[in-house]
Formats: sequence, structure tokens, C-alpha cells
Amino acid sequence: MIRLLLVDDHEMVRLGLSSFFSIQEDFEVVAEAENGEIGVRLALEEKPDIILMDLVMEVMDGTEATQIIMKEWPEAKIMILTSFIDDEKVYPAMQAGACGYILKTSTAQEIAHAIRETFNGKNYIEDEVNSIMEERKEESNKQYPHELLTNRENEVLQLISRGYTNQEIADELYITLKTVKTHVSNILSKLDVEDRTQVAIYAFRHDLVED
Repeated sequence: MIRLLLVDDHEMVRLGLSSFFSIQEDFEVVAEAENGEIGVRLALEEKPDIILMDLVMEVMDGTEATQIIMKEWPEAKIMILTSFIDDEKVYPAMQAGACGYILKTSTAQEIAHAIRETFNGKNYIEDEVNSIMEERKEESNKQYPHELLTNRENEVLQLISRGYTNQEIADELYITLKTVKTHVSNILSKLDVEDRTQVAIYAFRHDLVED
């Protein structure tokens, strides 16, 4: 028997799911919650096999509730069941520790299948959601040009952005003018820009200039 906790602020959603699950031989709804705060309490009290968690709720949303539950009970299996598929909702929920993400537009049978898959140790994620996760992963792994700069080149970048001349940079860092020119040339090459002005623009655009 798969013991379920339903956390959703819409009573009709809870009623519909609970009614469907009641006719499944392997499902038992042990508790329901109308917001994340109550969901956290019931999750830790009942220790259900699967928690179906809505995202957008009053008092406490699903992402925060997921974070708290996973901190207090790392073995919990939380499936996000929501209407939202935008990047700002998907990624934080999965980062919080949810092991599944399914849309409310799915059929009852699809939701039941997802629950069984999750119960058996698999992460069930909608194809559309999986695409968003992959895009975010690729984005986080992308290396920006300024990440290639050495510590000394970063120091030179700071001074260029503040309008220092090559000689002033040399005096500030106690290095030769020739060394400064080498650093500047390397910075231009690594950032793929043509002049010092573009270096400064790049630095400000990427919030690299220290106060």
C-alpha cells in the first residue's frame, strides 16, 4: 500500500485526487493539507510514502515546504503536482529536493503511474520539465569569458574599469609597464573585446567591478 499526503490549496483538487486514489487498490490517502505549513507538520507526523505537493499556496508555498521537509526528513519522497511549468517555479522546487514533477494537466492514470514509479525509486519528471532542467544545467555549466582571467588580470580589470592608465596600473600594482601591457592584451583576448572601453563595459555589465 502506498500511503499518500496531498498538499494543495484547492479543495476540489484534493477531493478529486482523493476520490480517484480511493478506488486504487494500492493507494491510501493518509492526510490532506491546504497549505505548505500544515503539509510540513503532517508530513513529519504521518511519514507518508509519497507527498504530492502543490507549488503556489498561501501561508507557505510548496518550494519552502519541500525544503523544510527534506531538511527534517531527508528520506521523504516529494512529488510536485502543479499547473506551473515556468523556469522560476520548476528549478527551485527540484533544487529543494523534490524527486518528481508532474503537471495537473496530466490524466489521473498518468499521475497514478508517476506515483508508482516514484514509490519504486525512480525520479518521474515530465518531459517538458526535464527540458527546462537540462537547459538550466547547461546554463550553470557554461563558463563565462571573465572566469578565464587570472587573479592578477582581475586586478588589472578592476583598475581599467576605474579609468586608470597603464602607467597608473603599474604604479598601483608595483609591476612594470611592459607587464601591464601584457595583462591588458590577455584581458582583451580572453574577453574577446577590442579596447579598454569595451573591457570596462563588459565588467560593469557582468557586475565585476568591486566597490
